[in-house]
Amino acid sequence: TGDSRMVLQAQEEIIEMKDVFSVKLKRRRFVGQKKGGTLLGITIFKCLNKEENKLTDCAIHLNNLSEDHCHSWFRHLKEILNGFQNRPKSLKVFVNPSSHKREATHVYYEQVAPLFKLADIKTDVTVTEYEGHALSVLKECELQAFDGIALLHLLLDVEGTVCGAFLFCNRVVCVGGDGSVSEVAHGLLLKAQIDAGKDTDYIPTPVRALVPLGVIPAGTTNILAHTLYGVKHAVTATLHIVMGHIQPVDVCTFSTPSKLLRFGFSAMFGFGARTLALAEKHRWMPSNQRKDFAFIKTLADLKPEECELSFLPLQIPQEDSHENDRITLLYLGSKDQWHKIQGHFLNVSIMAIPCLCSMAPRGLAPNTRLNNGSMALIVVQNTSRTEFIKHLKRYASVKNQFNFPFVETYTVQEVKVQPRLKSGLDAKENTYLNAASAEGNYPWNIDGDLMKEASEVHVRVHPQLINLYG
Repeated sequence: TGDSRMVLQAQEEIIEMKDVFSVKLKRRRFVGQKKGGTLLGITIFKCLNKEENKLTDCAIHLNNLSEDHCHSWFRHLKEILNGFQNRPKSLKVFVNPSSHKREATHVYYEQVAPLFKLADIKTDVTVTEYEGHALSVLKECELQAFDGIALLHLLLDVEGTVCGAFLFCNRVVCVGGDGSVSEVAHGLLLKAQIDAGKDTDYIPTPVRALVPLGVIPAGTTNILAHTLYGVKHAVTATLHIVMGHIQPVDVCTFSTPSKLLRFGFSAMFGFGARTLALAEKHRWMPSNQRKDFAFIKTLADLKPEECELSFLPLQIPQEDSHENDRITLLYLGSKDQWHKIQGHFLNVSIMAIPCLCSMAPRGLAPNTRLNNGSMALIVVQNTSRTEFIKHLKRYASVKNQFNFPFVETYTVQEVKVQPRLKSGLDAKENTYLNAASAEGNYPWNIDGDLMKEASEVHVRVHPQLINLYG
């Protein structure tokens, strides 16, 4: 600039363009002035890594008073940024105004939308009129007909947290809790099967989702977001989407002998499902009180489920197992050889992802990964309430939660869960589950959504079936 007052520092900073997500012309304007102004230079906006997996944005100001020089730099940098193919360009946003405490709406407009605007991602907002409106649009729309479409659907998940989703540039993002993330993932995968001409009642080999899914945490636990980013942080999630960071992730199919129930990432049968079923029965209570009440009540009425588990073990090298973890791994001669166990189980967990959260820093299933083509089958045998509580407390610590004689963990490809119907009704069990058991319907907790099923449930893992931002 020729300004002799500027002190030049003998240092250099290198900026890689893959870390830059926006460039703007920098101008000085008077109060109320919206256009024009004195050109001062350009500003580069960069994605910066912080501590504990967090991302943030920072601005780097480059000063120059030459209009030609600034516009030349601006054009060249924009050309480079436009060359990153995975980055979204436009959004069509559907918003449901009915939300719990309007948390997701606040998160979107205060933290997410400004970054999308800064990255020159165009948005068009439509207010939805009923629950499932946005997902019905997603199911019917032709993605290839749009340069970019976005779907923002605010829901209440099973914990009463606010959720949302939007599809853009042939991509989908969820703002909210785990329930809606699973719902939108199911919708995307179901649409992919329909478009591929698959029979949606029986899908042994589903096709991959055509569009990536992004997750912005605005719920209570946010297991999937925590697993993807290592932290519950809306800005971090948004920047992963803006930067186009994509991770392939395994997905499970949950089906009966006659139909597909849904796509999902994890499920619980027994204690985890009973707790959710009781919480759903008391939705009139505030969210946190409802969860605490359901947990304590289910723990007080702790009862095992009698069932038969059949599973197809995954053959993996011995050296992949952790010596310090108590894991049961089966290496069978035939890859099609099934293993069966029968008994009374307090809880059965089937998880294709580690399921990290603040309450379980190691993860609910720390021995699996996002995309290693396997599921963790965690079986908690019947034991005393005291021992079961010790097992639950281990999830919040760094100690191995599976190091108990009544806990078994298997690495599997497929699982079949066949409940044993009880001949009578226990009068002491005065919860929601009495009616369910009497009717032959058993509750399942699939990604935080309650499902009831009477017959055998068959769970298969499908490697890298969907792309997630992270």
